[in-house]
Amino acid sequence: MFTFKVDSRSSSGPLLPLQSLMAMSAHLRDNGSIFWLLTIGLAGFITLSSAASDKPNIIIIMADDLGFDDVSFRGSNNFLTPNIDALAYSGVILNNLYTAPMCTPSRAALLTGKYPINTGMQHFVIVNDQPWGLPLNETTMADIFKENGFRTSLIGKWHLGMSQRNFTPTERGFDHHLGYLGAYVDYYDQNYKQMSKGYHGHDFRENLKSTHDQVGHYVTDVLTDAAVQEIDDHGSKNSTQPLFLLLSHLAPHAANEDNPMQAPEDELAQFGYILNETHRYYAAMVSRLDRSVGRVIEALGRQDMLQNSIVLFMSDNGGPTQGEHSTTASNYPLRGQKNSPWEGGLRSSAAIWSTEFERLGSVWKQQIYIGDLLPTLAAAAGISPDPELHLDGLNLWSALKYGYESVEREIVHVIDEVEEPHLSYMRGKWKVISGTTSNGIYDGWLGERVTSGEVNPRSEVYDDLIRNTSVWQLLQQVSSGKRNITGLRKQASVECVEPSTGIRPCLPQLAPCLFDIEADPCEQSNLYEEYRNSTVFLELWQRIQQFARNAHPPNNKPADPKCDPRLYRNEWTWWQDEKASTAAQMIHFSWLLMGTLYSLTMI
Repeated sequence: MFTFKVDSRSSSGPLLPLQSLMAMSAHLRDNGSIFWLLTIGLAGFITLSSAASDKPNIIIIMADDLGFDDVSFRGSNNFLTPNIDALAYSGVILNNLYTAPMCTPSRAALLTGKYPINTGMQHFVIVNDQPWGLPLNETTMADIFKENGFRTSLIGKWHLGMSQRNFTPTERGFDHHLGYLGAYVDYYDQNYKQMSKGYHGHDFRENLKSTHDQVGHYVTDVLTDAAVQEIDDHGSKNSTQPLFLLLSHLAPHAANEDNPMQAPEDELAQFGYILNETHRYYAAMVSRLDRSVGRVIEALGRQDMLQNSIVLFMSDNGGPTQGEHSTTASNYPLRGQKNSPWEGGLRSSAAIWSTEFERLGSVWKQQIYIGDLLPTLAAAAGISPDPELHLDGLNLWSALKYGYESVEREIVHVIDEVEEPHLSYMRGKWKVISGTTSNGIYDGWLGERVTSGEVNPRSEVYDDLIRNTSVWQLLQQVSSGKRNITGLRKQASVECVEPSTGIRPCLPQLAPCLFDIEADPCEQSNLYEEYRNSTVFLELWQRIQQFARNAHPPNNKPADPKCDPRLYRNEWTWWQDEKASTAAQMIHFSWLLMGTLYSLTMI
């Protein structure tokens, strides 16, 4: 389907073409030279093995809806994330990693290396009852790594389509999937409830088969167990095949509306000092996520895989402080939240680790987009994606490896012309916003930083806490060196100081807004009036219009009542490929009829 150029970095030389091997085999067979045939076969096997073992294992741990300030390496002491912080201080803190503002567009950008506007994934998320997904003609990161010798595994959330079997992970390049296909599930029974429609069904599978083995177990632990098992299996087999593992957590996303905040009692008990119940649960949910990061690093260390692994931690978008699926997540001190054009919806707290990096224990200020991760990680494995894919992402591997920060990055955060037209675009230090979401009610500075009172007692010995984690100790074993934890924490924090231009309000529903993000990361001073007729703004605006004209129409489709899990043994499934039983259809019809009659009686 697609071909990829591979730089194996192997000293073994080029592989023999299949036709040449077959011709040589026939010649040698005719001459009775079995020994030489075996020698050639062994040489080919060694070449393949060498090329595969040259490639690093790639582990991505993705949180769902984690706030920018909800990792303590940013400076908060409200609740701590010692394992994530230890990974960050040992590796490279990605201080300016940008994502799309919502789950589906963000995951589409990660896996395709393209802006959502170029794949039709830009408008909102896929709701479970909607029959659409990531277009089948798009090549995914998993496709690319699989075609280049990797074992590819997705543990956790998909959210890129399930109405057809062809939309699902094992049809999109993943050898293995354990997790759920839709937006989110209950943390214990793995059910998804679409309350507005009365739909309620189980959504958890291993590959294509529904599994209930995990019911009753906390899903963060279930996914972590599966990731650890994947690593242990891989290491115990001494596989020369590299591993691409995407651990796509539910945490700390809210669960169903009737019981959104869920955490194990032992985790919850650590946060009795937090008075707000919702926030106490949120702290426990993030804490369990932090434990997951620790267990993954421990597994890699146990299997001697750390030396040849790249480990990336990130969130798919900003956290929802208020409104739908809100969890008290904090994007402090940034403006806005999830599903908004502001920094609080777009900027992810992220860190990456590899022994390849020359500046371990640093804060990398280069702007990097989630779509850059495909070509960047591919380059780390010596893979050059086919130019015909027309990726929007840039290969920043060399810049990351050597710590350069001089690439001027253009990023189309969002251009959405449906319902509430809005856009968010950045080039270098300049950012343009026009229009907004939710009628502007989340356009302010919503997160707060707790500085007294509800502070985690362990924050008094913060440095020692980090150095005593297994993550710190394991990573130090393979990449020792001095790390100034206090200094790195200060560098990774963001402060809202009043810009030299003063506070100038932005009303994006009335006129575009222009910000200097380098000088004003908190988007306090709108420079539009000053620059509206300048070459700076006019060039930015012209570029935005060019992207808008060429945008792929949104793929979104209206809800399909045939999705109802009651038609399919109470399972969320690829309903367009399934035929409900006649009995189930009759029951479904009676439900619809009763609902209609009830509505009529209320008139």
